[in-house]
Amino acid sequence: MANAHLWPRLLPCMTTEQFREFAVTIPTDPGIYKFLDTEGVILYVGKAKNLRNRLNSYFGDKKHQTSKTKALVRHADHITFTIVETEYDALLLENTLIKKQQPRYNVMLKDEKSPLSYICIKHERFPRVFLTRKTIKDGSHYFGPYLSKQRVAQMLDLIRKIFQLRTCSLYLSESNISKGKFKPCLEYHIKNCAAPCVGLESEEEYQAKLEQIKNILKGNFSAVKTHLKEEMQRFAGNMQFEQAQLMKEKLTLFEDYQGKSTVVNPNIHDVDVFAIAGDEKEAYVNYLKVVNGAVINTYTLTLTKNLDEEQETLLLYAIQLLREKFNSLTQEIIVPFEMLVPEAPELVITVPKIGDKKKLLELSEKNVQYHLFQRKKQEINKAGKQTPAERILRTLQSDLHMSDVPLHIECFDNSNIQGTHPVSSCVVFKNAKPAKKDYRHYNVKSVEGPNDFASMEEVVHRRYKRLLEEEQPLPQLIIIDGGKGQLSAAMKSLKALELEDRVTVIGIAKKLEEIYFPGDSVPLHINKKSESLKLIQQARNEAHRFAITFHRDQRSRDFIKTGLTDIPGIGAKTAEKLLKEFGSMTRLQAAAPEAVEQVVGKSAAGKIKAFFA
Repeated sequence: MANAHLWPRLLPCMTTEQFREFAVTIPTDPGIYKFLDTEGVILYVGKAKNLRNRLNSYFGDKKHQTSKTKALVRHADHITFTIVETEYDALLLENTLIKKQQPRYNVMLKDEKSPLSYICIKHERFPRVFLTRKTIKDGSHYFGPYLSKQRVAQMLDLIRKIFQLRTCSLYLSESNISKGKFKPCLEYHIKNCAAPCVGLESEEEYQAKLEQIKNILKGNFSAVKTHLKEEMQRFAGNMQFEQAQLMKEKLTLFEDYQGKSTVVNPNIHDVDVFAIAGDEKEAYVNYLKVVNGAVINTYTLTLTKNLDEEQETLLLYAIQLLREKFNSLTQEIIVPFEMLVPEAPELVITVPKIGDKKKLLELSEKNVQYHLFQRKKQEINKAGKQTPAERILRTLQSDLHMSDVPLHIECFDNSNIQGTHPVSSCVVFKNAKPAKKDYRHYNVKSVEGPNDFASMEEVVHRRYKRLLEEEQPLPQLIIIDGGKGQLSAAMKSLKALELEDRVTVIGIAKKLEEIYFPGDSVPLHINKKSESLKLIQQARNEAHRFAITFHRDQRSRDFIKTGLTDIPGIGAKTAEKLLKEFGSMTRLQAAAPEAVEQVVGKSAAGKIKAFFA
């Protein structure tokens, strides 16, 4: 590795142009870089295949940067970097520095404060086996941690039913037992303990049972089954049929427990499985520990994101933590994508495409997605008492994976009949309620004939060009009534106005109520009973109603203008009365003179009769 280099200090008012003048001095080699504050405290450590390109990304187009990345650059005083030989060396050095320095802006382990349980085999003569939440460095063996207290209780219950273990805290030294200081207790008489306290069980016999208990806790079920079968055959061979029957019952009990365990495939042997999911603030990594084809432990780790870290970086950090936490020595890990683990280059890294290992990865992914769903649900509950509008909007935000709550929604729809009088409507919802004073309707100007796509493109462009010119706030969500075609047309206008990254845009197809996102051919199906879908439907229906009403008004005006007002002496108000009463020129012409006279009077009725004569 080359020596570290100090990059010139970052001024608080440094412009992109000023940075580019310095950037030419940054090498294009692989390496690591550190952002430091005025006191020399490391704020962030990162790796790069090309140092110049990576650092350029912090000072280039800031439109897509997260607020935390902007804060990092703003608080940094200077940068140092270290050149290394390969990208792998950069990964290794970055990992070492993060562990040692724990920089503020690097990914951090979140304290879940969840009650973790361990099974302890106490370091003593005739060791006890019990549940504990604390680990003490006194030579005892600890297995776990286990997140599910129920799972621990099931294992302990199984162990105590199969193996007679002491539960007392007596000091069973060899001299105390030989002096006869103790007497068998009730546990002995009900056959829960073999009474080593009075010498009825040797230390060797007791240790043999402990070895099988360790096999259960490690997931080595086949070894335990072999032991129980051998004991059963030994008793039967010695004509001790009562003990053989007891051992058979214990074997059946153990097989029943094993059958309830998640068995993958005995041919897989020992593997660690990892899956990752997350949101803008946190990442979640699920871990499955598989021994001899059975899942013996599962755990989900929460990591707090401080910058826009890549999934590979987050998963690597989690793998090292979890393998250390669970004392895993397996030589194979299953992960969802290719990656390097610098601290264990001998590890076999598998990214399965088919087969049992793929199913195992899918199981882990299902667990982590469920955990993510639960966390989001908890966050909504923690937000306190919400109004119905807040609840609906937050659900909509979650369903559409939006970064902001859609307080301001706008929905567009077109209306025409055989290409005549093409019009469009834009309805506005604020705080999940219609804001009718903000509704707008449009006569389509540049489109001839029935062309919904071109009409949508024109109207969306007119709407948001005006909002930008008048410096009006943009909506968080735009809904397009229609499928992929109308949505693509709307996106053309938004891209021309450079708004595609500033708002969320969706299309809703009428038949199956499918939600489409720009550039994604696979629709999103929201639960038909969901409040968020009902809000989208309400906006769509309101836009349709508003467009149809405007279209009818336009046709009526055209009918009045081109028909009735051509009659000499008939004005617009009289024509409206006639249209309201008779509905069409044909029905007016066929009406009795007395009926027309009742509506507009004798004079106007005479003029109409003369016109049609």
